[in-house]
Amino acid sequence: MKTYLYLFVMAATTYLIRVLPLTLIRKPIQNPFLRSFLFYVPYVTLAVMTFPAIMNATQSPIAGAAAMVIGIVAAWCGLGLLPVSLVCCATVLILEHFIV
Repeated sequence: MKTYLYLFVMAATTYLIRVLPLTLIRKPIQNPFLRSFLFYVPYVTLAVMTFPAIMNATQSPIAGAAAMVIGIVAAWCGLGLLPVSLVCCATVLILEHFIV
């Protein structure tokens, strides 16, 4: 019986989180601070979910951290998604196989 209560609470919470903004906010948001905050929410969420996975996916956290730094540098230099991921994978492979 408790399981059904938990499921109901989770379903109601998920539903309300999605429905309340649609019903309460009818006009376009004019506040620049709020607009910029809402613009960056998906990126922050992705970063918060990805960062621990980068550190814990490898056998050594040092290899994960090095791959992340090298991936950031490669992306900063203008490489696309596939080359950056290949560089990160190669970094982890080299560090875990030969160095760490």
